[in-house]
Amino acid sequence: MTVTELSPTPAYKVTGPRVLRAEWAKFWSLRSSWITLAVAVVLLIALGAIASATYSPDVATQGGPPGPGSGDQDAVSLALLGVTFASLAVGVLGVLLSAGEYTTGMIRSTLTAVPRRLPVLWSKAAVIGAVALVLTTLGALAAFQLGTLGLHGEKIALSLGDAGVLRSLAGAGLYLALVAVAGVALGVLLRSSAGAIAVLVGVLLILPGLASLLPDSLYDNINPYFPSNAGSAVYALHQSSGALSPGAGLSVFAGWVALTLAGAAWRLLKSDA
Repeated sequence: MTVTELSPTPAYKVTGPRVLRAEWAKFWSLRSSWITLAVAVVLLIALGAIASATYSPDVATQGGPPGPGSGDQDAVSLALLGVTFASLAVGVLGVLLSAGEYTTGMIRSTLTAVPRRLPVLWSKAAVIGAVALVLTTLGALAAFQLGTLGLHGEKIALSLGDAGVLRSLAGAGLYLALVAVAGVALGVLLRSSAGAIAVLVGVLLILPGLASLLPDSLYDNINPYFPSNAGSAVYALHQSSGALSPGAGLSVFAGWVALTLAGAAWRLLKSDA
C-alpha cells in the first residue's frame, strides 16, 4: 500500500489589506453603489448649477419667497445647495452597504471569513468614505464652476482663488464622506435598512426642526451642535451668527460619527449575526 502525499494547502492569513480589498470588490459589484453614487453627484451638480443660474438679487431686495436669491447668499452657498440631498443619497448608500448584508444573510459568510469582525466594519467605512470623499469633492467643484457661468457679472460672483472657496468645496466633500461613514455605522448598529435610513433622515432633516420647539435659551445653546448644523458649518463660506466655526463644526460632526461607529463596533462584537 502506497501513501500519497498531499500537497500542503497554502495558508492565507486574514489581514487588514485583504479585508479592505474584499470590501472594495464587494462595493463595486453592487448595482446600488453605482446608482446611488450617480444620484448623489447629479443632485449635487444639478441643484447647484440651477440655483446659480436662476439667482436674482431683486428677489432678495423685494422680500420674495425663500430660495435662490433670498437672504444672505454667496456663490458657494448657491453651488452647494444640493449638499443636503446628496447627503441623503450617500447616507442611504452607507446603510445599504452594511445593513443590506444582514437582510440577505451574507453577513454570516463575511464574519466566517473574518472572525475578528471589527476589520469588516473599518474596511466598509474606509471604502465608502474614500469613494464619497473623492466623488463629492469633484461634484462640488463642478457645481461651483458651472455656477460661475450663471453668476457672471453678479455682485456675489466668486472664483476658485477667492479666500475660503476651495476650503468650503473641500469641506462639502469631507462632510458627505462622513455622512456615508455614519450610514455604515447605523446599518451595523441597527441591522435594519429601513430603521437605519429612518434614523439617518430624522437626525439630518427632522431633528433641527423639532428642536425649535424648545425654549429659546436652551435651543440657542444646543442648536449648533446638532449633527446637520455642525456639518453645515464645515462647508459654509462665512460663519453665521450662532454657528460653529468650520474647524469646530468638523470636530463636532466627526465626534458624532465616531460615537456611532463605536456603538456599531460594540454591537458587532457582542451580538450574533
